[in-house]
Amino acid sequence: MKKLTKFILLSFIGPFILTFFISVFVLLMQFIWLWVDEMLGKGIEGLVIVEFLFYASSNMVPLALPLAVLLASIMTFGNLGEHFELVSFKAAGISLQRVMRPLALLMIFISFGAFLFSDYVIPVANLKFYSLLHDIRNKKPAVNIKPGVFYNEIEGYTIRVMDKHRMEDGDEMLKDVMIYNHSNSIGNRKLTVADSAVMKMADDESYFSIRLFHGTDYQDKSETITNKIFPLSRFSFDENLIRIDLDGFSFNRTDEDAFKHDYRLYNLKQLDSGIDSLMRKNEIHIKEFTSLISKNYLFNNTIYNGKLDVGEMPKRRLDYMNNLNTGEINQVYSIAINNMRTNKGRSSAAATQIEIKRRDALRMKIEWHRKYAFSLACFIMFLIGAPLGAIVKKGGLGMPVVISIIFFVIFWITSITGEKMAKEDLLEPYEGMWLASALLLPLGLFFTYKATKDSDMFNFAAYAAFFGKLLKKKEIK
Repeated sequence: MKKLTKFILLSFIGPFILTFFISVFVLLMQFIWLWVDEMLGKGIEGLVIVEFLFYASSNMVPLALPLAVLLASIMTFGNLGEHFELVSFKAAGISLQRVMRPLALLMIFISFGAFLFSDYVIPVANLKFYSLLHDIRNKKPAVNIKPGVFYNEIEGYTIRVMDKHRMEDGDEMLKDVMIYNHSNSIGNRKLTVADSAVMKMADDESYFSIRLFHGTDYQDKSETITNKIFPLSRFSFDENLIRIDLDGFSFNRTDEDAFKHDYRLYNLKQLDSGIDSLMRKNEIHIKEFTSLISKNYLFNNTIYNGKLDVGEMPKRRLDYMNNLNTGEINQVYSIAINNMRTNKGRSSAAATQIEIKRRDALRMKIEWHRKYAFSLACFIMFLIGAPLGAIVKKGGLGMPVVISIIFFVIFWITSITGEKMAKEDLLEPYEGMWLASALLLPLGLFFTYKATKDSDMFNFAAYAAFFGKLLKKKEIK
């Protein structure tokens, strides 16, 4: 039995590792297409991009693990069935459940490891990922002055050149240069034109210099209070140097503490604390609002300050109103209407605050259930993949890949649908996040039962023969 256990484990581990990295790579490619626009044309270093993709890939693990388990299970048991090894096990009196037992225990450890990964590693990886994404988004595109186009990405300057080419020393030669300097925020009052220029970027890319040749500098002076004239100064030069600061073009790292308030960065303990805190704040908010409204009724505060029984209040209120003249009654109604409008505004503001906290608590509950649901999905995918491989009896990357994609798409669509319905408050958080597991777990148990009974439910040749016989009978009749 030890040899059987070792054989089954070794048959599974190889395909599992291979399919896991393939799954992470495929999911990461989809992620890259999503964020490629944020990285292109900004001159970001390769190490920063590698770091960004590394943190992003850790967020793909909860999705890649179930897919890898499903595909590896189908491949392993498909190979065993294709090479008649399952038949040999059964002939020796070893049931399918006994063959599945070592991998079932391994799936328990993998599911537990996936849970620990989602609770301890993913929050840290997400913190670094969102911080890095924020820095990449805020970085301005690299300086790329195109001929014949007004370039205004540099704050305070607009540059136009008609032609440019790179020289042997790496600097760029510009022809027919025009530079508008409006860094003082008073309009286009400074203009520099030159026949040619040499642009050189600093080594640390914190600034670049433009050495202008044979040009003219124009400056439109500002209007003064005492002298209503607008002098224009102009001087020609053979050589002039302009240094332009590239503040905002460099890549700066943001303090990660600024992102720690995001619920997606919480572990289970922080999620529990956050949910309790939000619910407690809502309760306090409701009590304070109820107390404020109850003390703000016109009859209780303005007209009558005595204590009355509930049954006596309408009678005394009516007696009081009957003793008022028309002007006083109108004044009472006006005060009551103003109080009503004030209380309506307070109610609307209080309802908005309560709804915001309730929505935040709802999203935290969804994230709480996600950590458990996606971890258990590894075991459920094994219950689907192992018996399906035994039924199909096909190994390799052909039929197993097709079946895996079908069931993974079902799992993914159901998970997304359940999560969206939970976020829209159509389902409870536990209902939405466990919807996929509730759908696939019975399927896994059903496939296990069918595999134990040596079912031919995926024998398409048998289905074709059955329908062929049925059609022949119809033709004879």
